Amino acid sequence: MPKVKFTIITLFQEALEPYLNVSMMWKAKKEGIAEFEFVNLRDFGLGPHKSVDDTPYGGGDGMLLRCEPVFNAIESVKKKDKTAEVILPTPVGKIWDQRSALEFSEKIKTKRGRKPKHYIILCPHYEGYDERILSIVDHKICLGKYVLTGGELPALIIIDSIVRLLPGVLGGETSAEIESFSDGDNLEYPQYTKPYDFRGMTVPDILLSGNHGEIKKWRDEHSGKAE
Repeated sequence: MPKVKFTIITLFQEALEPYLNVSMMWKAKKEGIAEFEFVNLRDFGLGPHKSVDDTPYGGGDGMLLRCEPVFNAIESVKKKDKTAEVILPTPVGKIWDQRSALEFSEKIKTKRGRKPKHYIILCPHYEGYDERILSIVDHKICLGKYVLTGGELPALIIIDSIVRLLPGVLGGETSAEIESFSDGDNLEYPQYTKPYDFRGMTVPDILLSGNHGEIKKWRDEHSGKAE
């Protein structure tokens, strides 16, 4: 069975654990499809206060993650697994979309050998990071044109969007194939469940016809494209 391991380097493990311990991520972990490991960046901090940041050269507001703690944290993981690839959520990265998630999931599914595919996700904080950190990053990923307080939310989004595509996680064989953005900018057709009539809004009769050919035709006609 395909397996992936995510090692998350963060200052706020407690922000990540609740999400990774419920729903599909919990199922993926329980079924041995995904493994989640945490590394506390503070453990690699400098001096008596375990500092991981400092002021930027040239002046400016905010603090930047220093090279030493980040390099040491990543290298501590790579000592155990040299094949691990580093992911950094960053504005300078490639925009993340469903196609990106599919590409990563395919790499996991086609992985050979006993070891799982291994990704290290660095969660940046403060004003940003020392530019030299990019030299040890394999995948620079941007979640969109907006700014977040830290890298924990991007890490969860990246993990969830990949893991849910792995066999045995969602359940239905075609669940991930027909959803929105599974083929570029497509949008999934409208879907309905009971009751048939809710406050005067009824389910399209074609969906109750039992005619699978006509139902497919209706669904194709009502699938759209994202704006």
